[in-house]
Amino acid sequence: MLSTATLPDALRRVDSPIGRILLTGDGEAVTGLSMQRAGALPLDDAPEQSDDVLDAAAAQLTEYFAGRRRSFDVPVRLVGTDFQRAVWDYLATIPYGEIVSYGAIGLATGRPTAGRAVGGAVGANPVPLLVPCHRVLGISRRITGYSGGDGIPTKAWLLAHEGIEHRA
Repeated sequence: MLSTATLPDALRRVDSPIGRILLTGDGEAVTGLSMQRAGALPLDDAPEQSDDVLDAAAAQLTEYFAGRRRSFDVPVRLVGTDFQRAVWDYLATIPYGEIVSYGAIGLATGRPTAGRAVGGAVGANPVPLLVPCHRVLGISRRITGYSGGDGIPTKAWLLAHEGIEHRA
């Protein structure tokens, strides 16, 4: 049984080609996005209670997966350390169909030798897709991991969807 204290203010599920997606929000912004992993989502037993922000995010995700949207403009609320927020702010600038390396993010955020920390911040992104962490690759366009959905296969699908060449 779920406690109402653990439920977000708003919750909506969206079907997609990579499986179901869970959006959570606080009434003003999207606060979380989770992708189905092994057939399950967090809060799978919780009832949906959407709001205007989550409805807009769901519509934009549907457009993205249909190939009609290349960026998102719904408000997001990102809670993390100063370093994590700097990395997530940088991720938000990566255009559709382009990639960046972990090292380039380290340089851009003032920590050129912090590759592992950058990877940790990328993996902790609370709203993947909306803040496009799938566009970060290792050396030689190699996928080094992905914390969303079913991991590397999910990231490979997203990269292919955007026409980005990569190596698994």
